[in-house]
Formats: sequence, structure tokens, C-alpha cells
Amino acid sequence: MADAIIIGAGAAGMMAAIVAAERGREVLLLEKMGQPGLKLRITGKGRCNLTNTAPLREFLGHVGSDSRFVRNSASRFFNRELMEFFESRGVPLVEERGGRVFPKSGKSLDIFLAMIGDLERRPNVEIRRNCVVRTLAIDQWPDGTRHVGGVRLADGTRLAATRVLVATGGLSYPTTGSTGAGYMMAAEAGHSVVSQVPSLVALTCSEPLPPEVVGFTLRNVELSVANPDGKIVARHFGEMAFATDGLAGPIVLSTSREVSRLLNEGQKLTARVDLKPAVPADELDRRLQADFDAQGKRLFNDALRLWLPAELVPLALKRLHIEYYKRLHQVNAAERRRLLAFLKGVEFTLVGTHGYNEAIVTQGGVSLAEVNPKTMESRLVAGLYFAGEVLDLDADTGGYNLQLAFTTAHAAGQNL
Repeated sequence: MADAIIIGAGAAGMMAAIVAAERGREVLLLEKMGQPGLKLRITGKGRCNLTNTAPLREFLGHVGSDSRFVRNSASRFFNRELMEFFESRGVPLVEERGGRVFPKSGKSLDIFLAMIGDLERRPNVEIRRNCVVRTLAIDQWPDGTRHVGGVRLADGTRLAATRVLVATGGLSYPTTGSTGAGYMMAAEAGHSVVSQVPSLVALTCSEPLPPEVVGFTLRNVELSVANPDGKIVARHFGEMAFATDGLAGPIVLSTSREVSRLLNEGQKLTARVDLKPAVPADELDRRLQADFDAQGKRLFNDALRLWLPAELVPLALKRLHIEYYKRLHQVNAAERRRLLAFLKGVEFTLVGTHGYNEAIVTQGGVSLAEVNPKTMESRLVAGLYFAGEVLDLDADTGGYNLQLAFTTAHAAGQNL
């Protein structure tokens, strides 16, 4: 019998195990895969954006669901404490633009090795690999209260513990072992589980894209998404790119957090990309007219290079329906307005996402209302804890999600 069993040896599970072991607990860490930390090793394209230096108030503005849930635990273990945690274990860190923090080596592996090395040196921690938990063992006491009593493995074995932490992750990157098992365990224990959708993921659109634009990156553009009623449901400024079947890149990932659930519900959303967000429409129209007057003999398809990068010209020609070899002085007012509308809001009909194989995080999970935000203990089953992505807690890209995993795991580890 261990003092505490932790299900899942990912970022949250390993952090909680270290914290609990530091407090003298006998910890049994169970991992279904052959190796722990598989998702951690590939996060941030193998570089591991482990936190963000934004102040807490600003940080919480990037958190979805109920950001107030982590305010208490973040007051005790936040970005500076996390950075000190890894630097004290021999991992130098570096801060990059936007407050994003990475290991100085640029290798996620260093973060993993620091954590697994810490755990393997501790005599009060046992790590079992290839260990599949089938269900939680929950006992009802004579007074009617429910208490966790351990776990049951796939082979039928029951392992006893009076504290169990579910840190199984979500559904993103399923090849790393994220299969949603924790959601099922929580539901079987009586918890409400918010339905899951992929988040921080590329978006697909119904319009075919010319091959010239695929892989091309746009900088300093504004992406807005409107619902069928015309209400703007997301708006972001920055960098984006084109995938073979839709939109990708940083601001698209952030947008997906706000629209993925709507798309999953079947809503058809319209994305508009303002290619000239710094220039008001009326001023841009005056500039177009001036260019038309000055370059009147220039062919339209060639003149598009005045306002667009070469990679976007095929898309513009396809959308504008203006003759390729028309001279600029022959372009009428209606056609010029179509060009203006393209520059200020080229539209794409969003129909879905790239799914969990590419999603950075999962949106949805164990209802926060049923978890104590100070301790991460279940309000329904004594001794049962949750941490990390299994919770209904997600955030923007930029180091926010890993910090949430570490913060909630630290709180759980202190109380196991």
C-alpha cells in the first residue's frame, strides 16, 4: 500500500510525484506507456515552452473556462517558482519574445530528464511502466461518504492507497498515450465531465486553396471569425499561415480555442483575414485609386503585386473574378471595391479542425465546480485528486498550458 497513487507520468503526474515525495509521502507513479513523459518530450515542437513570464492578472486573461480556479494555487506556485524549480535541477532557461520561456538548450528532453532523474533518485517513489489502470477503487463508508481506496489495473489487481491523483492528460496526441481514460474514471466516480474538443489546432475551410499559397506565412494581419448571425466570436492579430485545407499558425491556434466547440456543434463560421489592418478602408481605397491612376497601363494580374505578396496573387485572381490581362485603367469601380474587400477581409468558411492528432491541448474535462481549487481534491470523493489537462482548464498557446499543468499538479502534490 502506497500513501499516494498517481495515474499518468506526464508533466502533471511527475510534478505532483516530486512534490509529494519531498513531503515524505510514499508515491506509486503508474504509466500506461513504456516510457513516461512522451508528450512532454515533443511539446513546443521539441523545444518545450514550459511557462510564460506574464504577471498573474495578464496570465489569467489567456486562460479559458474559469480562470479564477487557478488563482489560489498560482499564488503559491507560478512562473517564477517553476523557473526556479528547473534551474535548481540544472536546466538553464531563456526567455524569448512574448514572455515565452524555454530550456536554453532548446530541447524538451532536458525538462523531462530533470524530472525523471529527480524521481528515480528518490527511494520513496516507485515508477511502474506499461501499467494500465482500468478504474478507480472507491469505497462507501458507514457514514455514507465516499472515499478512494486505490485503483484496479487492467489485469484485475487492486493497488491500495488513500490518496489517488488522476493526471492522465486529455485526448491530444493520442500516440503519446492520451486516450481520455481519465475522463472515464472521473465519470465513473460521479463527476460531471465537460465534453471535449480539440484546441490550439489548425482550422479547415470549405474553399479549395491554390497550391501556391499552401505553407505561406502572413505577418501582421488580423483574423476575425463571425457566427451565422454576424457576431464576432474571435479576433486576433499577428502571424498565420495556410495549410492544404485551411488556416494554421499562431493566431489561428489561438482562434481555435474560441471556435472549436462551435464548429464541433455544426456551426458554419466565417473567417475574415484583414491583410492591411493598419490602414482604414477609406484610406486604402484612396491609395488604390492613386495606384490605378499612376499605373493605369499595367496588367491587373501583374499590378496585384503592388498590394499582395506573390504567393497570394493566385488566390486573389481566383476570388476577384477580374480578367487577368485587364489594364488597371479598365478596372471599374465595382471591381476595385471587390479588390478592397479582399484586402480588408478575404473570407474563408470554417467547417472543422485538424483533430486530436495535431491539437496541442484538449478543451473540456472534469468540471472545475466539483474540484477544490486550493487542493485539487474532488468535492465528491475524499482522497481523489485531479491535475493537468484532465481538468476543464485550457489556455492560449505561449507556455500557458504547461504552467497550468505544473501549477495544479504542485497543489495536488502538496495535499496528497
